[in-house]
Amino acid sequence: MSGLEMRELECFLVLAEELHFGRTGERLYISQSRVSQLLRALESRIGARLVERTSRRVRLTPLGERFLAGLRPAYDGLRAAVDDARTSARDVDGSLRIGFQGAVNDHVMSAVALFERRHPRCAAELVEVPLRDPFGALRRGEADLAVVLTPVLEDDLVVGAVFSRQPQTLAVSAGHAFASRSFLQAEELAGCELIGVDSPAPAYWRSAVAPAATPQGRPIGAGPRVGTLQEGLTLVAAGRGAMLLCEPTAEYHGRRALTFVPVTGLPDSTLGLVWHRDHETARVRAFARALAEAGPIEEHPAG
Repeated sequence: MSGLEMRELECFLVLAEELHFGRTGERLYISQSRVSQLLRALESRIGARLVERTSRRVRLTPLGERFLAGLRPAYDGLRAAVDDARTSARDVDGSLRIGFQGAVNDHVMSAVALFERRHPRCAAELVEVPLRDPFGALRRGEADLAVVLTPVLEDDLVVGAVFSRQPQTLAVSAGHAFASRSFLQAEELAGCELIGVDSPAPAYWRSAVAPAATPQGRPIGAGPRVGTLQEGLTLVAAGRGAMLLCEPTAEYHGRRALTFVPVTGLPDSTLGLVWHRDHETARVRAFARALAEAGPIEEHPAG
């Protein structure tokens, strides 16, 4: 729809309220003759009269009444959408604090770059989130949103997107019995102790990071619990246990004292973009859109 067509519709709506060509022109800051021109153009486009005008009164035709009833809610919805977009654009300034765990992957960095190109008045700040407390920064207001390992089953948090599906690897010390293997079956995890995550991470989330049993129910030994990824990798290098990591994180944190062995038969690791339900802002929504456009986003349950 062109700008001229929108102007015709706006003119008709105002005229339907005022039922006076002079007052309609005053409200729209145009001449009375221009009101008549816009109305004639609209009626020509529709193919019938919408307004009856005599020397004594102006009124809508029956068709004009029906047209008004259908047009008003649609026009108001369009105006509201435009106003909301304008407000959001004005509100996307200042800074946006994005939490991350361990490392920032290429998908997130592409989203940050896209977000900052679109909103040059808003700087994206990256804030590391401790492994042991994936949701605390959101609840304390230290981050506006965060990219964390899934699952996320918190009532006060919204999962905006799930992405970066990656196979899992097992981090072991260079001297571990598994270090020479090209891959492991998930059931073989029963032969090691997994380094886990300390509280306050919820129990279901800790179990996803370090499961207590294999897919077939064989118990997996429990190693030490840590608060950060670096603590966990340090304990792995010291031979205190093994640690499950997604493949990109393993590649990022590679070092001579560690070996990363692919594990088959486990669910892939995924990341989720999360924010507090009560703290959603135009900046948060704008970054969520940028993340969706920066790479593939998977289906996820509403939260």
